[in-house]
This record gives sequence, structure tokens and C-alpha cells, in this order.
Amino acid sequence: MFSNIGSGMNPENLRIVLVGTSHPGNIGSVARAMKTMGLFRLELVAPECAFPDEQATANASRADDVLEAAGRHDNLDAALAGCGLVMGLSARPRRITTAEVLDVREAGRRVVAEAESRPVALLFGRERSGLTNAELDRCQALVHIPANPEYGSLNLAAAVQVVCHEVNMARGAGVVAPTRRSASAQDMEYFFEHLARVADRVGFLRKHNPEILMRRLRQLFYRAAPDDHELQMLRGLLANVEPHLPELPDAAQRAGTKDE
Repeated sequence: MFSNIGSGMNPENLRIVLVGTSHPGNIGSVARAMKTMGLFRLELVAPECAFPDEQATANASRADDVLEAAGRHDNLDAALAGCGLVMGLSARPRRITTAEVLDVREAGRRVVAEAESRPVALLFGRERSGLTNAELDRCQALVHIPANPEYGSLNLAAAVQVVCHEVNMARGAGVVAPTRRSASAQDMEYFFEHLARVADRVGFLRKHNPEILMRRLRQLFYRAAPDDHELQMLRGLLANVEPHLPELPDAAQRAGTKDE
């Protein structure tokens, strides 16, 4: 199932994705942290600050090329387009958001293995509140940086530096790459949309808390890590069941049913 590889990771395949960053200086510091570790692809999702900005340029300290090439997106979908693996940084313990939590060293090895052949995204959230549950739902795994339990406060650039360092260390060592490749993040999203639609049509979602239920189903399938053929089989099963299901009532009909 696995094979040994060297440092064949393509740096262009690793995206550092900052979501809702509130201070331009942090963007510059992240660019500097990335460049020192040989990484260059920075993606900004709905930054809550001015960018480009003089403070970002000053903090980048000659990593201007990373800033100038940074992608800017209105939403997470655009930043993650084409990614095969999405991982999110979180300092808080999460019970049901994703299938697994990796320490940063293991995450570095996983990134190197996956980024040899397909795009990988590492998501970093807002300085004060991190990533929302909805954003973490898009991640196949969470990454945790072990720190002082009494004071585990890392600023954004420091967190990026630690993760990029572990990626750089893994690039210089032999890592284990899976020969069986799981389905891409985008294909998993299509599957979850399809699954939610069918579950709603059979009334299953309406009997439970839809948000929590779908999060648990995400956990289940992220843990299983189906490959492309397995995911096609699941989509085919849903597609064959769907024509035999009753049509969903529209929003007005649902509201009328509740009023009664």
C-alpha cells in the first residue's frame, strides 16, 4: 500500500491558505516564513484588512515575490479548487469536525507525500477565532501544534513557520507515500452534497440535527478515505436510488406543514 520516496514534492502543489486575516503585517510575516522554507504559494481568502499594504511589504522582508504572487479569493471554494487534500490548523480540541487529528510532524510527512502528485492546502484561520466549524468541515484532517498547555498562544506567522519547517524537514528525509490515493477534496464535496440531498429526500435529515449529522457522516467517510473508484460506486448507488424517491416539498409547503 505504501512506497518510499525521497524529496520529490512539488512546492507549487502546496498552498498556504489564510482565511479572514485581520492585520496586513501578519500576511507579510507569513510570506517571510514561507520563503525561508522554500514555499511560495500563498492564497488569501476574504482578508479583513487592506492588501497590498506597506506593513505587509515591510514584514515580508524581501519575500515581496510571495506577496505579489498571492492569490486573493472571495470564498474558500475558489482557494481550494483542484486540491486533493485539505488540512486545517486548530488549537482547540474538536470532537466531531474531522476524522483525524495529526501532530505537526506527522502532518509535514503527509503533506510531502501527497504534494508529490497533487495540490494540497493548509488552512490557517483568523488571528482571534481561528477557522469556523463550517471551514473545518472542509478539511480531511486537523493539524495540531503541541505547545505549553498553560500558554499555547502562537501568532499566525509563528504557526505557519512551524508547519512549513516540518514540511521542509520531511522533504529532506525519506517519507512514506500512499500508493492508493484517496478521492480529491472537491470530489468529496460533490459526494457530500449528493448524500445530503438523498438523505433529505428520504426524511432522514429532518429526524435529526442536519448540521451535526452531516458532520458525523463527513467524519465517517474522511476516516474511510475512499479512492476515486469507491467514490464513484457510492455516487452511483445514490444516483440509482434517487429516481425512486418522492420529490421534496418546496419551502412554502414545508412552512405550511410546520404551521399545521
